[in-house]
Amino acid sequence: MTGRRVAVTSPQTRLAHARRRYRGPWRPTTLDPAEMPRAIALYRAGRRRAVTALAALGTLILGLPLALRLLPGLDDVRVAGVPVSWAAIVLVPFPAMVVLAFWHLRRAERIEQQLYREPPDSAEESGTSGAAGGTRDAGDGGRG
Repeated sequence: MTGRRVAVTSPQTRLAHARRRYRGPWRPTTLDPAEMPRAIALYRAGRRRAVTALAALGTLILGLPLALRLLPGLDDVRVAGVPVSWAAIVLVPFPAMVVLAFWHLRRAERIEQQLYREPPDSAEESGTSGAAGGTRDAGDGGRG
């Protein structure tokens, strides 16, 4: 036996490394200058709604333990032999996060639909669209 160390890799790993070497550098696709105002408006509106969704998630994550701390009587209340505080920890967060995710997705889709229904020249003139320019869309009742 020789004292030489050898790295052992699978044939797939060698192929993956070889392929990576021969490809050119990744470059993002360039955006048509006519679409740039819409893309910026979409980004700004989406970012604003994402911050709202993250704030709601933070409120859920921090608010539930705070509510359980402020309401110690929930430890004594039992449903099917399980304290309500335990059931709240298990049953509330994940369904609430799923609802929050669907809510955020629907709002993001609504922004895209609204921006792409709007004529391109109106977004170019103002630099933003109605959804990102400070006005609220009527579809979410002024909440977002």
